Amino acid sequence: MRLPLPQFAPRDRPAHHWAEVIETATTEYLAQCLEPETLSFPTMPPFGSWVRSRDEDSGNQIYGIVYHATTAPIDSVHRAQALGLSLDDLREQQPQIFSMLKTEFRVAIVGFVPLAAFNPDAIGPEGVNVAAIASIQQVGANLIQGTIYQHLPPRPPQIHQAVYGCDREEVVEFTAKMDFLRTLLQMTGIPTDALIAATLREVYQLRQGDRAWLVQAGRTLSVLLKDDYDRLRAILSQVHL
Repeated sequence: MRLPLPQFAPRDRPAHHWAEVIETATTEYLAQCLEPETLSFPTMPPFGSWVRSRDEDSGNQIYGIVYHATTAPIDSVHRAQALGLSLDDLREQQPQIFSMLKTEFRVAIVGFVPLAAFNPDAIGPEGVNVAAIASIQQVGANLIQGTIYQHLPPRPPQIHQAVYGCDREEVVEFTAKMDFLRTLLQMTGIPTDALIAATLREVYQLRQGDRAWLVQAGRTLSVLLKDDYDRLRAILSQVHL
């Protein structure tokens, strides 16, 4: 039986702090969502969305993409049962339900950025300070000023490291190059094509319909897929605003 994660008081939780690493490996990790401040279920991160954690020893900010998410009872012996109640009814009649379920998601690691590569104004005690990103954008400065590595880091994030939802600017700067697509194609045991399509769709929307970027992504995929045009067409047909 897996116990609930200890929760931080709302004032202690940084912005976009969604979850915490509970299982880690070289190529991926499992994270559990933190309980929301209100009486409701944790928000399940979208398939293909971008998240960031870190290797505390090196300071590397580790980027990944959500490829699987589940909500299930904390008690692995008993299954949830249909109650026929709305969320409002659950809050009124069965409020304990919300503390008896956990939401977890798996993340494919696609690259990392050394902490020193970030704009100094964006660095805080927990690594990247999301609250400072807006002010950096207002003055037209880049968030990431050094090298972005689109390959597996030397180490994955450690157990109990925070997991943050990525800011739009982070994703835009990270995806200026397309090497992360090769990493996704090499993963096994996941719906690879659907994940690539969801990832491209997420980035295309964050880039506000940047057609030139999408054409570049399509050309990169064409090379990686060795001119398998049917597969390429199936992937790109799922990319839209």
